[in-house]
Amino acid sequence: MAQDDAAKVARGLIDNVERAILGKHEVVVTVVAALLGGGHVLIEDAPGTGKTLLAKALARSIGGAAGRVQGTADLLPTDVTGVTVFDPDRREWEYRPGPVMHNVLLVDEINRATPRAQAALLEAMAERQVTVDGVTRELPDPFFVLATQNPHGEGGTFPLVAGEYDRFAVRVHLGVSDRESERRLLRGEGGLDALADLAPVGSPETIVAARAEVAAFHVAPAVEDYVLDLAAAARADAALPRAVSTRAVQMLVAVAKGHAATADRDFVTPDDVQAVSVAVLAHRVDDGTGALASATGRSAIERLLATVAVPVV
Repeated sequence: MAQDDAAKVARGLIDNVERAILGKHEVVVTVVAALLGGGHVLIEDAPGTGKTLLAKALARSIGGAAGRVQGTADLLPTDVTGVTVFDPDRREWEYRPGPVMHNVLLVDEINRATPRAQAALLEAMAERQVTVDGVTRELPDPFFVLATQNPHGEGGTFPLVAGEYDRFAVRVHLGVSDRESERRLLRGEGGLDALADLAPVGSPETIVAARAEVAAFHVAPAVEDYVLDLAAAARADAALPRAVSTRAVQMLVAVAKGHAATADRDFVTPDDVQAVSVAVLAHRVDDGTGALASATGRSAIERLLATVAVPVV
C-alpha cells in the first residue's frame, strides 16, 4: 500500500463518519488517526451528545465483524471474553466466543460496568488476546475498541483505573453541537437517519494494510526530541497526579503518524504531535476521579504545548 493509499483510507473513513456526525471534524480526524495508529478510542461526554453514534458510524465504516457490550452493573467478565461450556453429546469443553472476538468492539457506557468486568478488556486491548479457563486465544486482526463513558461522578458509574485509561490511545469529547449542525439534524440531515445508510468504505484487510503503512511513516529526530521534551515536562510538573508512561510516549508518536495520514503526508511534523497531544495525554495525567478531572488534564497538556519549544523541521 502506498502512502497516498493510506491517506485515501483516512479520507474515506472521515468523509463517511461525517455523514452522520456533523460539525465535529477535529474529533473525527483524531479518532481516525488513533485507528490508523493502532490504538483504541474512549469517547467521554454527557448523554445525548452523539458518543454512541460516533462509535457506530466508525464501526460501520471500517467493515468487518462488529460486537457490542452494554455496560451494566451486572455485566460479567465472561459476557465480554466468552465462556467454555461442557457439551454432553461430544463429552468435551467448548469455547463460545464473546463479543470481544470481533474486529470492532463497541463498549457502550463502559463506566457503568464494575471494575471486575472492565478488567476483562485489559488483556484484549494490550495484547490482542484473551485467556478463558487457562486457554489463550488470539483476537481478529484488526482489533479495535471504541468505548463510551458518561462523565465522572454521575450516579451508577465506576471510575476506570489508571491501567485501563492507559490502554486507550485517545480520549475525545464531542460536546454540544453548534447551531447550524443542530439545525441540519432538525431537518433530518446526519444523525441516526444517515447512520442507517452508511456502508463500509474499507475492509479489515484495508485497515491492516493502512496501519502497517502508517507505522512506517518517517519521524525526524527533532520531532522525536519534541515528543520526549513534552513527556519530560509533564513528568516534572508536580501539579499532575500521574506521570506520563512510556506507553503514552509511544502512543503519542503512533497517533501523530495516523494524523499525518489524514493530512496526506508520510512523515510526522510538530503540528501532528500538537494536534493529538491533548487527546493522547490528558486522560493519562489527571486522577480520573472527579467531575473536573477531564478539564484539569486538558488544561495541563495545553499549558505544556504552549511552553515547550517547538522544533523547526
